[in-house]
Amino acid sequence: MIDIKRINHVGLRVTDLEVTRSFYEKLGFKFIVGPVGPEPVAIMEHPCGVNINFILNSDDDKPLNQLMDITPKHTGYTHIALEVEDLIKVQSALTDLGCVITEGPITVPSGASFIFIRDPDKNVIEFHQPAK
Repeated sequence: MIDIKRINHVGLRVTDLEVTRSFYEKLGFKFIVGPVGPEPVAIMEHPCGVNINFILNSDDDKPLNQLMDITPKHTGYTHIALEVEDLIKVQSALTDLGCVITEGPITVPSGASFIFIRDPDKNVIEFHQPAK
């Protein structure tokens, strides 16, 4: 077995750093650094420790989520799930921020509930409340 401690970060390719930064700041993420490196990359982190690397080399001027919005369905990462304690409170806060809930709330038989939104580049973000 490989001794993995946690997910260190998620990488998302985006079209516009300022638009992306503004959106994720509304969700509580703080700008760390960027653009840096050969790709280039900008880094933001939420106070809970979730870190996102935004890869700033997209050629798309009208983004389309290649894994979620077209057929055939290709393999790959489809979304990030952020765990929350109170989904109803999060849904209300997202609505107040002008975020469109694209799916949900959904509650599965185990009691877990979740909602989905999209960022400006159509990347899917799930807010997930585990079963109590």
